[in-house]
This record gives sequence, structure tokens and C-alpha cells, in this order.
Amino acid sequence: MLQFPLWKKILIAAVCALGLIYALPNFAPSAFKDLPSWAPSKTVNLGLDLQGGAHLLMQVETEAVIAERLQSTEEAVRGALREARVRARGLGVTNGAVTFTLADPDKVDEVRDIVRDLDDEITVDATETGSFRLGLPDSAREELISNAIDQSIEIVRRRVDEFGTTEPTIQRQGEDRILVQVPGIGDTARLKEVLNTTAKMTFHLVDRSESVQEARQGRVPPGLDLMPSRETGPDGEPVQYYLVERRVIVSGENLTNAQSTFQQGRAVVSFSFDSRGAQRFGEATTENTGEQLAIVLDNEVVSAPRINEPILGGNGIITGDFSLQETEDLAILLRAGALPAPLTYIEERSVGPGLGQDSIEAGKLASIIGFVAVAAFMAASYGLFGLMTVLALVVNLALILALLSALQATLTLPGIAGIVLTVGMAVDANVLIFERIREEARNGRNPISSVDAGYRGALSTIIDANLTTLIAAVLLFAFGSGPIRGFAVTLSIGIVTSMFTAIMVTRFFVVSWLRAKRPQTLPI
Repeated sequence: MLQFPLWKKILIAAVCALGLIYALPNFAPSAFKDLPSWAPSKTVNLGLDLQGGAHLLMQVETEAVIAERLQSTEEAVRGALREARVRARGLGVTNGAVTFTLADPDKVDEVRDIVRDLDDEITVDATETGSFRLGLPDSAREELISNAIDQSIEIVRRRVDEFGTTEPTIQRQGEDRILVQVPGIGDTARLKEVLNTTAKMTFHLVDRSESVQEARQGRVPPGLDLMPSRETGPDGEPVQYYLVERRVIVSGENLTNAQSTFQQGRAVVSFSFDSRGAQRFGEATTENTGEQLAIVLDNEVVSAPRINEPILGGNGIITGDFSLQETEDLAILLRAGALPAPLTYIEERSVGPGLGQDSIEAGKLASIIGFVAVAAFMAASYGLFGLMTVLALVVNLALILALLSALQATLTLPGIAGIVLTVGMAVDANVLIFERIREEARNGRNPISSVDAGYRGALSTIIDANLTTLIAAVLLFAFGSGPIRGFAVTLSIGIVTSMFTAIMVTRFFVVSWLRAKRPQTLPI
């Protein structure tokens, strides 16, 4: 245990030096910010409770997902009946199901086979009089809702990541709620607006054969939707209304990219389709040259340009009365994807940086007090060996900061508590070793033999004790969330670094002193 080959000395020195170097940017970030990317310049990320930010609890409106699915089934049934030349009346969504009545009851069996082929999950109830009711079973509803919530979480995460924030917390809470914590964000109102926008973009043909005025009075023809323009007048009302076909030509699911740019001095959003979307878009514009194409975002017509010629490249531009900020936000939404259902805010909290600064100062004070108390105890109890332990403890703290910075882990208030706990735990191994060395010296061994026996005898105990604590920390990280994970991260890193400093660094100090001084008695 007292042999240190050259490679081991170099390894210990390199690890300690790297730890100190990578920890330094946390104390003087401005001095390291202009260094090359490979140089140590990262600092520890502060959590929501330390640097402030937004805390949002949102509920997914799952009923909208069911309604959209039923509406899609209605459109599929309408198209299938039209293709089969079967007349039906009253086709629509009523009381959570698609209902209609056949004009000719003799075609019940034929229509039942048609609608069953449309979707295997729907249940079909038909009477002899030709009345049909198409619904979703409970299992299909639960799966649809669960998928919608998982998709909402992923899309919320993409949108938050577009803001460039570090280490946001986005997780499911309960059956239909999403918790979002974004540290360091300044514009909470903009974050809420971006998160809560469904951002469902679709392309439809504009129907100019029907009267918009009659549709606004409540007489909307079947297969069409009345949609307002996104642009509003001085009174806040839409400047125009459009009758658009419900059939979607291309949806936002086929978008591959969206960017804010300028065209003729105006802020616009350019977009690109994937190969499938480009093909469908090209076919639609080829077949409908001269018609109007409505670009619809969340049931509002952003623009409705005339198709002057086929658009075959899969690229396009969304124009409108946009500001630069609006085009940037719209591009973020389109890149991240559309939410499957609207979100409702249940709880909202803004944490100010002042509260976080108070927490940081309190954590610093606790760490300093803990460090001084431990250092005083070790120096008083073990003399020179205790001072060596204090020096190794400084290296230990530097390694913790270096690893937190390199891994870009988030430091929260419980994380500071984990560091303070690590300060106390870091000397446990040295206490075991030093007490064992004392015991061996009392038994008549010489200093070198006592130190060697002390380290050998305590090693297995140290490994067992730290390993069990590390297992507990890993389980806290695996099954915990939020602050508990922050505590588990700092505790795990602290256990690993304290093992290194106790078994390697402190032992290196002790052995170097023994070989240099050759004492007759141990100062312990």
C-alpha cells in the first residue's frame, strides 16, 4: 500500500491539476469565457431555486384529442360513402361518437363492412333502420390519451430547448399534467405563449363556389370549414373569412425545417417539406393551378395565396403581417412540431434571482462553516495527518466543482446540501484509516509498518461503506425527480471524489512525508 510507481504519481498529479483548473471558471467566469472551446470555460449550471426562472404546471386537454380523432373518422366515413355512392344524412359527431343514418336501409351490411375497413379500432353499432354509431372503446381512448401526453411532453421539451436554456425539468405529473421548470429564463410571458400554442399547420384548398356570408350566418356547407384570417383589423376582428375544404393536402408533420428570414424587406417564415410532403404538395399545386391555397395555423388562415404555377421543389414561404419576433416564434413552433392537444395552465410561479442569491449565500456559508469545523476537528485529533486530510479535502471540493462543470449538471439547493454532506463524509475514510494506524502503532509496529497495516486493514471497510451509500444515491436518482435528483448527483460525485482523495491523495501525502522524514514515532 506504500508503493507509488511513477505512473501512479503522474496520474494523481494530473487528476488533481485538472480538477483545480476546471473548477477555476466558477470563481472567475469572465476570465475564462474567451478561451478556445477545448479549454476549461464551463461553469456549474444553477437550478431554478438558485438563479430564478419559470415554474409551470400544465394540463393536457385530452378531450380535444378524442374529438379530433372522431372528426377524422367522420371525414373518412364521408369520403368512403361518397366513393361507394351511398347516401346518408345527419353525418357528424354526436355525444362522443360518429353517427349517421342511411337513406337506403337495405345497404346496412355493405356500409358496415366499409366503415370497419376504415379503422380496426372503432366499434360499429348499426340498426336495421340504417342508423349507425361509430365509437372508440375505452382501451383505444386510454392509449390515445397516453400517446398524446407523451407527445406533448416531447414537443414541450423541443420548444424549451429552442430557447437555449440549460437543464430544464420537463416531466409528467399525474395522469394528464406536465411540469415545466426552466431556470434562468427572463421572458416568462413569451415562454407561456410559445408553449401553449398548438402550432398545427395544415394546407387546404379554398372553396370559392359557396357564399362566405351565408356560412357566417351558420349555414356552412358539408365538407367545408369557415376560418378567420390571422390578420385582424383595428377593432380586433379578423379582416377576412375563408371557406376551406376540410381535406388536408399537406400537414405540418411533413415539415423538415422552418426558419425566420426576410423577403422584400418583410419578415417571413421559410419552410421545407420532406420527400413525401413535397410530392403531395407538388401534385396538389399541379392539379389546382389558379385556385387559392390556404395556409392554416391553429384554425386561422395565415395567408391564402393563388397557385400561379406548380410548386415542385418542396419549399415555400409564409407571409403575413408578422414582426421579426413573431416569425422567430413561429419558426420555433413549426420546427418543434404541433401539440396534439391544447394545454391549460394550472399553476404558474416565477422565481426571482434575489431568492436564488440568498440561497447561494446561505449555501456558501453552510459549506464554509462545515469545512472549517471539519478541518479544526481533523487538525486537533490527528495533528499533521489531519492537516494532510484538510488539504485533500480542498482537492475533493475542487474535483466536485470540476465534474459538475464538465458534465454541465444542474446545481440546486438540495445539491448544495449534498456538497455540505460530502464535506463531512469525505473525512470518514481518513478517520477509519488513522484510527487503525493508531491501533497498529500501540501494538508496537514501526511507523511505516503501522501506516501500511492501517491502510490495508481499513480499505475493505471504506469500500463497503461508500459503495452502499453510492447505491442509495443511484436509487434516489433513478426513482426521484427534480431536487431529489440534484441531491443524488452531488452526493454520488462527492462519494467518488472522496474515495479518490482518501485512498490516493491523502495516502500519497502521508507516504511522501514518511519517506522524506523517516520518523521514529507518528504525529497522530
